Amino acid sequence: MKKDPEQQKEMERRLAEEEKIVGHVPVVHQILSDRPDMLLPNLDVSESMFAGEKVLPHKVKHLIALGAAVAGGSPYCIRAQMENAKMFGATEDEVLEALQIACYMGMTRGQSISFRVFADVFGKEYSE
Repeated sequence: MKKDPEQQKEMERRLAEEEKIVGHVPVVHQILSDRPDMLLPNLDVSESMFAGEKVLPHKVKHLIALGAAVAGGSPYCIRAQMENAKMFGATEDEVLEALQIACYMGMTRGQSISFRVFADVFGKEYSE
């Protein structure tokens, strides 16, 4: 596929900025850098959520992202979001509490699904 030189230039600028801010270029972005037409929209979405402090402070955004990474089971995202939260001022206690909440919510998801199936299979009544 022929690359658009303007897209290539914009992609390189944004990846350099990302590396300056977080200290590295994520693997996903490294791989997609062969396709600026795919990477640039990905960066747009990411930046719309994480760039600037619209309502939530950066620390809170990254603690939420950490919880989502835990729920999604992505060790790479867990590390990245934990490091980002720390970089934006999250303390060890705040990160541990976020991890506990994320792990608890993962557990309750399993309970919520499995106990309803259990009730259905064994004819137990419950109300929503």
